[in-house]
Amino acid sequence: MSEGSATAPGGAGAQGWINAFASKSADDFGEAFHRDVVLEASVIRSPITGRENVKTVMSAASSIYESLEFTQQTVNGPRTYLEWQATAFGGLKLYGVTILTKDEAGQIVSAAIHHRPLDAALRFSAELGKRIGKAVGESRFYSAD
Repeated sequence: MSEGSATAPGGAGAQGWINAFASKSADDFGEAFHRDVVLEASVIRSPITGRENVKTVMSAASSIYESLEFTQQTVNGPRTYLEWQATAFGGLKLYGVTILTKDEAGQIVSAAIHHRPLDAALRFSAELGKRIGKAVGESRFYSAD
């Protein structure tokens, strides 16, 4: 896989999400989200709400990854479960699961992102806080200080 790319197995359940990671574009993330979307993640201390705020977080987060591959996808009603693996910070491996919930119109109303292992998740949170903490609240991110 080339650096900075995102790929996925077949299935259209979360194609807007997958495309947004591939493009690393805030606008592409925004198109997939309902205006009142809620983001919860293991790398943030409290939920992020609203399309603009979640767009900011997801655009910044996607730019931290050097590579990202969606390896499994399951759809159950309005929910899509995506398993993924990624690299960041010069080859550090991260793994995770994302759960997306869509409304009747197909827009994402909820995203829950779970990173592992813990040390990589903490480093990711700290980096995200450095990049966008002032925009969405510095207290939402891990800091070793």
